[in-house]
Parts: sequence; C-alpha cells; structure tokens
Amino acid sequence: MKGPKKSLGQHWLKDRDVLANIADDANIGPDDVVLEIGPGLGTLTSELLRRAKKVVAVELDGELAAKLPGQFPGTSLEVVNQDILSFDLTRLPENYVVVANVPYYITSKIIQLLTTAVNKPRTIVLLIQKEVAVRLAAKPGDMSILAVSAQIYAEVELSDVVPAKFFTPPPKVDSQVVVLNTRATALVSPEEEKLFFRVVKAGFSAKRKKLRTSISSGLHISKPEAEELLKSNGISPDDRAEQLSLDDWLRLTAAVAQTE
Repeated sequence: MKGPKKSLGQHWLKDRDVLANIADDANIGPDDVVLEIGPGLGTLTSELLRRAKKVVAVELDGELAAKLPGQFPGTSLEVVNQDILSFDLTRLPENYVVVANVPYYITSKIIQLLTTAVNKPRTIVLLIQKEVAVRLAAKPGDMSILAVSAQIYAEVELSDVVPAKFFTPPPKVDSQVVVLNTRATALVSPEEEKLFFRVVKAGFSAKRKKLRTSISSGLHISKPEAEELLKSNGISPDDRAEQLSLDDWLRLTAAVAQTE
C-alpha cells in the first residue's frame, strides 16, 4: 500500500462508519454527479459510488490517480490527475455535489473556488480541521473574514467531529465535517462584491480595535466620519468586527457605495 505524502497533506481515513456518515451528509441521489477532491486510496470514493450516478475524482498525486480506476472496474468513476485549483468546474452538470477529505493547507482556497464558481455545486461536504470548521459556521460574536466569505455564498452547518486517531498517520488536531449548502443567489451582488469585501477587510484590518478605528483606517476616512457611518447604519462604533452579522456588513457596504 502506498504511504501518505506529508508534502501533500495526506492522511488516510478508513473507518467505514465515518466514511458512510460523510457521504450521507451530502444527501446524494441516484441522479447526482459527485466531485470528489483528493480521493487518495478510494475509501470515500466507494461510498460515493454506491449513492451517485457518477463520481468525478480529481487527484493531484499521479501514482494514486493511476491506481484508482482499477479499484472500481465497471463503475461510473472518472479519475482526473490534476490540481483541483485548476480544474474546469464548468465541465460538470448543474447542481453537482462536492465531497472531500481535503488537506488542511488548501481548505480556504477550495472553499473560495467552489462558492464563487460560475458553476457552483449544490452542496459541499468537507472533512477539515475542526478549528476551521467551527470558524466557518461561526455566529455574530465570533465571526471572521473566513466565516463572512463563506456564509455570503452558502448556509454553513457543522456535522460529525472525527478524532485524529481515525487517520493514518494521525494529524496533530481533530477534524470535523462541515456542510455548505450554496445559496441560489449570493447575499451580495456581483457588482457590489469587490466593495463588500473591501469594507469587510477594513473592519477586520485591526481585529482587536473598535470599529471606529479599523473602519477609519481601512477605508481612509476620519474617525468622526467612520463613527457617523456606523451609527447611521445601526452599528455601535464601539463594536468589533467579529460582532457584526452579515446584514450589518451588507448595510455598511450599501452606505459606503452611496458615498463613492
């Protein structure tokens, strides 16, 4: 058996119950096409093939990609030896589903790729570092740029925690399944997207400081102007960025748009 490559962040998961639960979280029907990212040894792939019409498995590791088809002869599996960040998502049908046990180091890039794609998946089920999963599903009070960026495009829910001991080799931290159900229409319009994230990044630019300071600095306006901007939109200048809701950021963006 091929050993995991540390350079690719490979950790094999073989527990059948855990794998089945991950596949169940995706609510895959017999007519669904599933995109699996980093299938590795194919342990999760087998669960997906039982449920889906077709599985497209994108694997960066050439050796693993070459061996995978032979493990599932006569099935609808398509293996693509490619970096997922350069994979053409438009080749997949609408409302496809993504299921993956992804390396920790690439989690944010994969979420950004999938949620902002022209052809977005219906559902994204990822097994990722527990800390990151919790951050993605955060509520006002614990928000981060990562949470805002994901929740603008998808409804985020947490599922099972998978302890490190279930992996070979065990990672240093536990993992957790996170489910992102993409919104039919993102909460921010394509025209406002750039300004929205400029405002959000301004708010989080000095995380430990109050919004009057971070907004002033990030948007290059005076503190009195920042204070008035916040107050007029029902936001306390004494709040910090992590306390704001998506609606707060959307109102703030709309107000900034009127001044530019």
